[in-house]
Amino acid sequence: MSAPFSWIRPEPWGVHVVPADCWIDPGKAVDRALVTHGHADHARGGHGETVATPETLAIMALRYRTGIEDEGGEMPSRATPCEYGETIRLGGGVDATYIPAGHVLGSAQILLEHAGERVVITGDYKRRPDPTCAPFEVAPCDIFITEATFGLPVFTHPPIEDEIAKLLDSLAEHPEQCVLVGAYALGKAQRVIAELRAAGHDAPIYLHGAMEKMCRLYEDHGVPLGDLRLVSDYSKDEMRGAVVVSPPSALNDRWSRRLPDPITAMASGWMRVRQRARQRNVQLPLIISDHADWDELTRTIDEVDPQETWITHGREEALLRWCQLGQRRARALALVGREDEDE
Repeated sequence: MSAPFSWIRPEPWGVHVVPADCWIDPGKAVDRALVTHGHADHARGGHGETVATPETLAIMALRYRTGIEDEGGEMPSRATPCEYGETIRLGGGVDATYIPAGHVLGSAQILLEHAGERVVITGDYKRRPDPTCAPFEVAPCDIFITEATFGLPVFTHPPIEDEIAKLLDSLAEHPEQCVLVGAYALGKAQRVIAELRAAGHDAPIYLHGAMEKMCRLYEDHGVPLGDLRLVSDYSKDEMRGAVVVSPPSALNDRWSRRLPDPITAMASGWMRVRQRARQRNVQLPLIISDHADWDELTRTIDEVDPQETWITHGREEALLRWCQLGQRRARALALVGREDEDE
């Protein structure tokens, strides 16, 4: 008889589901990958088969041509959709169920069941409401594999309404300028736009060209973003008093010279760290994160109540210590490629 949970094996390049010979969020191309969401440190091209939610597959088709025929009419990377709540049989007696993670559009936790044992891999997640994606659902399990991007007590994210109010106040105080918001192209940009709309800002929002396709994809999947316009189609004067959204890399790029005296803002959980804001020359730091903060991480572990917690990346030591002090079994995993993104 095999040892408990010997069928799930953390490797440097991802979590290996041994009986089914498939991988969760592998950092290299494999024959069969189960992908939690579309961010580049979890999703990549080149897999023989990719299993993910329909929304994540659409994102991967846009970014990596997953499930798209090549010039010869072949489909080198097969795409297998799995809806939230749907259970699929992977082989080797392993079942997988995709459960909302609340991180970005299509993001999922993956519940694996085998031989009466339950393992949940969260990918990335948050517990705050987000108008652009399905909310996180608690799934009790035996082993809970969690991220820890903001796994330090100092990281307590403020209400997003307060950060959006700061943005709009700055806009109102400087009507001859614009506010240029650096935001990650997948998830963060669309969330900032949707929250601005929820706060009553119905004016046109201008986009860097690199943001357009992903914003349109969100709209195609039922996320209304209002009047979006490309910066390249308008003059400086037309963008005075407007919000402009760009990738973080464009904040201090030559591209920004076409804008009317921009006030540089950045939307990221890392804006809690003042030094990071100064390094990026950010005038208006907006603490808006798509990851769980310390309180959310610890509350989630309490609610899931696993036999053991595995911590995949981020501030592993602090969360590991918190588990140990609470008499919870835990271990830190050494997965490569899980980096601090501008999230």
